[in-house]
Amino acid sequence: MPRGKTTNKNAPGAGTIRKKTVKHNGKEYTYWEARYTTGYDPGNGKQIQKSISGKTQKEVAQQLREATSQLDIGTYIAPNKQTVKEWLEIWMAEYLFGVKPRTASIYTNDIVHYIIPALGAIRLEALNAHTIQGFYNHLAKEGRSVPKRDKDGNTVRHNGAIVYESAPLSPKTIKNIHGVLHRALKQAVLNGYLRFNPADACILPRIEKSKLMPLDEFQISAFLKEIKGNRFEALFLVALFTGMRQGELLGLTWDCINFTSGTILVDKQLQLHQEKGVDAYKLVSTKNGRSRTITAAPFVMAQLRARWKQQAQQKLYAGSAWEQNNLVFTDEAGHHLTKPTVYREYKRIVTSIGRPDARFHDLRHSYAVAAIRAGDDIKTVQGNLGHATAAFTLDVYGHVTDQMKRDSAARMEAFISSVSAL
Repeated sequence: MPRGKTTNKNAPGAGTIRKKTVKHNGKEYTYWEARYTTGYDPGNGKQIQKSISGKTQKEVAQQLREATSQLDIGTYIAPNKQTVKEWLEIWMAEYLFGVKPRTASIYTNDIVHYIIPALGAIRLEALNAHTIQGFYNHLAKEGRSVPKRDKDGNTVRHNGAIVYESAPLSPKTIKNIHGVLHRALKQAVLNGYLRFNPADACILPRIEKSKLMPLDEFQISAFLKEIKGNRFEALFLVALFTGMRQGELLGLTWDCINFTSGTILVDKQLQLHQEKGVDAYKLVSTKNGRSRTITAAPFVMAQLRARWKQQAQQKLYAGSAWEQNNLVFTDEAGHHLTKPTVYREYKRIVTSIGRPDARFHDLRHSYAVAAIRAGDDIKTVQGNLGHATAAFTLDVYGHVTDQMKRDSAARMEAFISSVSAL
C-alpha cells in the first residue's frame, strides 16, 4: 500500500502497543511499550512520536488512552523528564530579569536553601500539591537548623563543634517561600511543562498580625533630646516626621528636594544585593515601583537645609577624597551609609530611652499614628507613606481611627451632658 495512504493510522492521537524483550547481563526482561504520534515536525514533516512503557499491557493501555484523549481535546503536554531542581535553575537564570537585585537574591536564597533540598530531586511533572503541602508543614515544625544556646544565651559546643537544633520558620517566611515556588511553577505552566500549578491547592499557615509599637509622645520627646547633635540626627528626624522607609532615606538625593515648594520626591531606594558574590549597594526603584511627593513640615525642610550646609563643610574638609554621588545622607567622605551602621546607632538610642524593642520601621509607624491623630485624612497619609491604597493604610492603622472615634463619642457625650443641664 502506498505510504501516503497510511497517514490516518498515524494521525495525532493514534498509537500502538507491543510487547518487548531485552537482554541485560545475560538475563531477559520483558515489558510493554506504547508509541503514539503527537504531530509532525514543521521542519522536515516527519512524525513526532512518544513512547510509554510499563510492566503490564493493561497499565500501558490506560496511559496510552489518557495521552490520546488529551491530544484529541487539546490538553496534551509532552512528558517532561527535567527535575524540579533543573527547572528552578533555569527559572533563576532566565526568568528573573526585571526583578530588583535584592528581590532576586532573596528568591535565590529561598530556592537554594529550602526548596531544592526538599523538592529538587522530584520530576517536575510528578510534583503534586500533597508533596508541596508536606514541605510547608515541615518548615512550620522544624524548618531550619540554628545554633543551640544554653540558658545564658551562649552557643553550645561539643568537642569544639557547634551543636545545632531545628527551629520552625515563621508563617510569613513560609508564605514568602511559597510565593517563590508558586511563581516558578506558574512559569512552567505558561511554558507548557505543566497542565496546572500544583502549589495552587496548598494551605499556608495563618499569619498573626503583629502589634504596632510606635513611639508615644513622651518617647518621641525623649528620642528628640537623645539624638541632639548625633551624626545621624537629620536622618532620624526626616524618618520620624515624613514616614520614609530606611532604604528611601539612604537613597535620597539632593535633586529630589525642592526647598522652594517644601517637597521631597521619593523615587528610589538604596538596596543591598550581590554582584558576583560581593555585597554591593545600588539605587533601585521604590518598594512598589512608584514615586511619590511628600509636602514636608517646615521643621523638616529646615533640618535638610542644615544638612546641606553641614555636607558643604564636609566636602571642604574631604577635598579630592569626597565621593560625588549627590546623596543627602552620607559619611564624612561622601560615601553612602549602610543600614547596619544606621541601625546600630538607632538601637543604642532607643535602648537609652527605654524602648530597646523599637525597630527603625517603627519611626514610620510613629509618623503615621501622629499624622492620623493630628487630623490628617487617610488619603493624605496613604500618599505620604506610599501605600498602594487607602484601604491598606486603614487596615494597618485602623486601631488609631477606632480610638479617635471613641474619643469623638466621648466628646459628644460631654456636649450632650452640658446642654442637658441648661
